[in-house]
Amino acid sequence: MPRRRTADGQGAADAKRPPAGVSARSGSAPADPDLAHRVEPLYTASEMRAAEERYPGYPESVPELMERAGAAVAREAMRAFPQARRFACVCGGGSNGGDGRVAARVLRDAGLEAEETHDPEGYDVVVDALFGTGFRGEPRPDAAALVEAMNAAAAPVVSVDLPSGVDASTGEVAGAVVDAELTVTFHAPKVGLVVAPGRFHAGTVVVADIGLEGVPTEHRRATVDLLDLVPRRGARDTKYSAGSVLVVGGQPGTTGAACLTALAALRADAGYVTLAVPAESLSVVESLALEPVKLGWRDADALETVCAAADRAGSLALGPGLGRGEERHALVAGLLERVELPAVVDADALFGLEPAARSAPTVLTPHAGELARLLDTDSPWVSAHRLEAVRAAAERFGAVVLLKGPDTLVASPGGGVIACDLGPPSLATAGTGDVLSGVVASFLAKGLEPALAAAAAAVAHARAAQLAPFEAGLVASDLLDSLPAALER
Repeated sequence: MPRRRTADGQGAADAKRPPAGVSARSGSAPADPDLAHRVEPLYTASEMRAAEERYPGYPESVPELMERAGAAVAREAMRAFPQARRFACVCGGGSNGGDGRVAARVLRDAGLEAEETHDPEGYDVVVDALFGTGFRGEPRPDAAALVEAMNAAAAPVVSVDLPSGVDASTGEVAGAVVDAELTVTFHAPKVGLVVAPGRFHAGTVVVADIGLEGVPTEHRRATVDLLDLVPRRGARDTKYSAGSVLVVGGQPGTTGAACLTALAALRADAGYVTLAVPAESLSVVESLALEPVKLGWRDADALETVCAAADRAGSLALGPGLGRGEERHALVAGLLERVELPAVVDADALFGLEPAARSAPTVLTPHAGELARLLDTDSPWVSAHRLEAVRAAAERFGAVVLLKGPDTLVASPGGGVIACDLGPPSLATAGTGDVLSGVVASFLAKGLEPALAAAAAAVAHARAAQLAPFEAGLVASDLLDSLPAALER
């Protein structure tokens, strides 16, 4: 994932924990006036333009902002590549190009060689100042040739604000795109630096303060501080009030998926978990999962059996290893219709799912392939348009949708997106999605509202992977051991 720091090298300070024993129930998140400080703004092109227009004296003050931006680029380039002596600055005709020209001048003032050129071969560092936040679509052939020349040069690339070819507002890449080793972005991160595929081209991201004030943003980036909003067990809690989760899945051959979900819910601090599986799977799950209470059902009585078990639950996790036959499809539809609990719908329960009104909160947790089926499209389109795809699904299903991936995206109907880009590559292994579903279910059972439960779960999931003792060879069950420490921070 892109590494990020502020221009002074400092990260955000940890927020203080809420007082011990403070908790929330009945489907609402804890009241927290500091919620805005637990997420970071992600700017679109129009929002950045609004921030610039609020700067005193705008537009006459634009040169002042350009001076600060260009100086920041030069400073960070020299810091990142202290041995470099020759810099090629590939500048476009807009304000981004102006930032690049300022950077070239500052580099020359520092005693270095910096030239504005369209032939970046033979330099120590290439400064990409071709396109800025206003870019959309596919570069024209002449610009695409410059992008390819920068990528072909045997030198690291420093991008100004964002890599040329990336849509700042969506992260989409429609054609040629710069592969930067360092991106110096101004004021705050842009959506396109966090959301794939744009994020894959940014390298290390440094945020430079150029004196702008913040403006409201539609999209936000999750931080570890969201975990402070997860209710913890208080002195008066019982195992049920601490969070009771009902997991439904686990047909023979895929019992591990349901067990991972159930155990993850417990490790995410739920007090009680019931694991409801087909009767023929009971003996297997009894040996795989010690703490959850087990319940067996047969297709003929599954709906009534599971509905009865839901009476003492606070949330429903539906789908891990459930199977996709007609009987299981009918079970999913029946449970979502009859069980008035917050539900996380994952894996097999997403197969053939159709929009249906529910009075209780619902969180869908697809990967790109599953989301493609839900939207009647293909997986490559979803991967190329992740922001658009997750928002379309939230609107179509009237539910919170968590799109899994290196940039996990959480969308609510009619709202913006919360992006979590904290997860390491080690999470790309079978079963980690089942673990994530269990964490979401636990947080729903504790009373967090669905979008917050999903975003906080994504953070906890990523933190658990970060805290695992190794990356190579990580398997999903390794996350169970590190989840408690992830919540403790």
